[in-house]
Amino acid sequence: MIHVVDDDFSFRSAISRVLKISGYQVADYDSAAVFLQNIKDAKPGCLLLDVQMPSLGGLQLQEELAKLSPDWPIIFMTAHGDIPTSVRAIKAGAEDFLSKPVSKDTLLPAIERALVRSERMRESRNQQKSLKSLVETLTARESEVFSLMVRGKMNKQIAHALGTSERTIKAHRQAVMQKLQVQSFAQAVSIAERVGLLAAPSPSANS
Repeated sequence: MIHVVDDDFSFRSAISRVLKISGYQVADYDSAAVFLQNIKDAKPGCLLLDVQMPSLGGLQLQEELAKLSPDWPIIFMTAHGDIPTSVRAIKAGAEDFLSKPVSKDTLLPAIERALVRSERMRESRNQQKSLKSLVETLTARESEVFSLMVRGKMNKQIAHALGTSERTIKAHRQAVMQKLQVQSFAQAVSIAERVGLLAAPSPSANS
């Protein structure tokens, strides 16, 4: 689904026609406010957004979407573009910034890139969420062991740091590997990196 937000009726109609011929479903809106009113019922897809519109401009809509639903891939289209505006849009996460009139040969590849990148980001977020769910199944002591083991601490060092025996630590490590559904130490470290554990202080940083 491609959502076209532009106050120029003739441009909006022309773009919608090109998109439909190219096999996309299209929903069009004559203002950013109308799009926001309908966002709860809007099908996921790519947003083609004009920069200058009455009342609420494209950059302002981008800011609102960042709060409401950050998953929207946005391609800006404008007849009055400038470098500061384009830089601001791209820094805020826009996929592309195109100048009107937009040719079919420019628009369609831009949409395809935006949709592919958006899908990859969505898959990455879903995978990260799944990994966090696995980590959350660890007990408090298993979490401590996990945090230390992925930092390269040996069983003896972990046992000393946590005030327990090496046998107990070995059992905890096995439980951690089983709960995280990994077969190797490298896979465990990869999960720790993906969920941001290695960026946090070690529970025994001074040990």
